Amino acid sequence: MSWRRLRTLIRREVRATLRDPFTATILVAVPLGALLIFGFVLSTSVKHLSLAVLDANGTAASRRLVAELAATGTFDPRPVSTRAELERALVSGRASVAIVVPPDFDRALRRAAAGGRPPEIQVLYDGGEAVLAGNAEGFLRAQLASVGATLAATDVSRRPAPPRGGRPGVDVATRALFNPTLDGTRFMVSGTFGFVLSFLTTLITAVSIVNERLAGTFEQLQVTPATSLEIFLGKILPLGAVFALDVLLMALVAGFALGVWPQGNILFFLVVSTFYVLVSLALGLLFSATSSTAAEAVQKTVVFSIPLVQLSGFAFPIRNMPAFFRWLTELFPATHYIRLSRAIYVRAEGPTALLPEIGFLVLFGAVLIVLALRSLETRA
Repeated sequence: MSWRRLRTLIRREVRATLRDPFTATILVAVPLGALLIFGFVLSTSVKHLSLAVLDANGTAASRRLVAELAATGTFDPRPVSTRAELERALVSGRASVAIVVPPDFDRALRRAAAGGRPPEIQVLYDGGEAVLAGNAEGFLRAQLASVGATLAATDVSRRPAPPRGGRPGVDVATRALFNPTLDGTRFMVSGTFGFVLSFLTTLITAVSIVNERLAGTFEQLQVTPATSLEIFLGKILPLGAVFALDVLLMALVAGFALGVWPQGNILFFLVVSTFYVLVSLALGLLFSATSSTAAEAVQKTVVFSIPLVQLSGFAFPIRNMPAFFRWLTELFPATHYIRLSRAIYVRAEGPTALLPEIGFLVLFGAVLIVLALRSLETRA
């Protein structure tokens, strides 16, 4: 082996790599981006989670309890006036967890300090997000116990407290909405649809069209009388039909093999999934139109898949992310589809309750389709 020839080959490959700005950027940006996202965004700590508070007591003791919870920085309390409003806040995502303070909270605290039974505070959360629910419950249970013990030992009006005895503090009764056992299988299965449909459809479309362009067959198609819209539909409808069949097969396999069936209408789920397939195919066509080679199309798809997995809510709850990244996730079509999928699978919600998410998905679809059509016209 000649070391001189080896050095020449290495120098050639380095120059070839650095000559391609996109590849060079990917080599540096992807590792750094993944490091920052994993280290900063996907923290397992619970901070500033929205906490819905139904205070049926309304005394100094209950207000101090809420203030102590807010002071820790773990939760941001938001008062609600009715039980129905509290549950709507949980289901819609405006609140991550909720507590209900009983009407006799202050009297029960005094009884607990004298040796009686501690007051009971109810904690509710959306069990559909099993990971977040478990973390939030553990943090809230510990903090309520600590704050409750302090309140039971010290009268809120700063008068001497009665002799302590029994079990000072508070009892916590938890209730999970929609998923009482906190089974994570349904959570992951319903999210897997979003990951598979986003990554695979985009990759297949981007690579197939780039290969056709390199072979010259796509340019031959573009010089025919067919319009850009006809070419676009001719490309995505057959693939859309195949992936729609994949959705049905995945739903059947999840049901028979894993015992996970949609709690809502399966036909509604299939319609939503089919539309999302078309959205992802349009994104793949856009990647293809802006790529010179199949390798570049694959690289763009991989780069797209990193925020898809980490920020769309597929595996990591969005509610536990910093505010900036929660806003950023709203720009991903996958975020809205995964929410739709889980709402149908876990909470049995119908079209009326999901209209905002459907509207976002339609908007993204329209934008991507217009951009894909313009890319075809530009390449014509």
